[in-house]
Amino acid sequence: MTLALEQVLNGLQFGVMIFLLAAGLTLVFGIMRVINLAHGSIYMLGAYVAAASEARGLPFAAAVVAGALGAALAGLVVEVVVIRRLYGRDHLDQVLATFALILIANDGVSIVWGKTPLLMSTPPALGGSLALGPLTYPSYRLVLIGAGIAVAVGLYLIVQRTRLGMLMRAGATDREILGALGADVARISTTVFVLGALLAGLAGALLGPILAVQIGMGEQILILTFVAIVLGGLGSIRGAFVGALLVGLVDTLGRAYLPSVFHAVAGPDVADSLGNGLAAVAIYVLMAIVLIWKPRGLFPVGSG
Repeated sequence: MTLALEQVLNGLQFGVMIFLLAAGLTLVFGIMRVINLAHGSIYMLGAYVAAASEARGLPFAAAVVAGALGAALAGLVVEVVVIRRLYGRDHLDQVLATFALILIANDGVSIVWGKTPLLMSTPPALGGSLALGPLTYPSYRLVLIGAGIAVAVGLYLIVQRTRLGMLMRAGATDREILGALGADVARISTTVFVLGALLAGLAGALLGPILAVQIGMGEQILILTFVAIVLGGLGSIRGAFVGALLVGLVDTLGRAYLPSVFHAVAGPDVADSLGNGLAAVAIYVLMAIVLIWKPRGLFPVGSG
């Protein structure tokens, strides 16, 4: 029971971090119709800026803010210099251009910070553990869960209760009509892209103490982020949140328990191989089941 609760919390923590990436990415695609493969590189940049800032003596909280703002600034530059020229272009052009950005970002990070992974320290005040009934769980991971949920609630309020959010939702439904009604679609697109970059950088900075900050870390999580977006429905913040939690829980619980399940019916070598293999594809099986049931995802835009 204690192990199960621990794995559920690990899955929730992983899921809310995926949501920070998925929220910006789904808005960028939903409003701008741009497939941005470089979103993971912005996440990586946020982690590097935070780690480098902490190494130069900034307090942890200030380093996290620096990472998020650095990623937002990078997002602004990328949107103005590259992404703005991809509006209305074929998705293949967008994939090629943003893939080139990944290569540029990886080489740029290598030049500035080198190829050796950077390490961030957990802030001393959050370095301990907290008792949750029979379970003792790391305080910092609980803070990550709380921070992710707080960001999700704040983003929901922005999207549902503000004029900017109304314009975002309108753009996700019909970008052309929004422009015809006099809205400054270009400014909205830039705002959405920078907001997405800010969230990606925040995720990278927050995960710095529990992951190695290294080149290519963005590509590793980007695939899971796309799966979360497809599960939830393109352009939907609510869908991105639910999809991210599902991906986090299924991935974590699958890796924790599937090998043990096969140990009951097969030898150790076969059980480990089969269990680990199925755990790696469990989220894709889930995605296939959901898409057969709901081809547009769980909460597509315009579903209410």
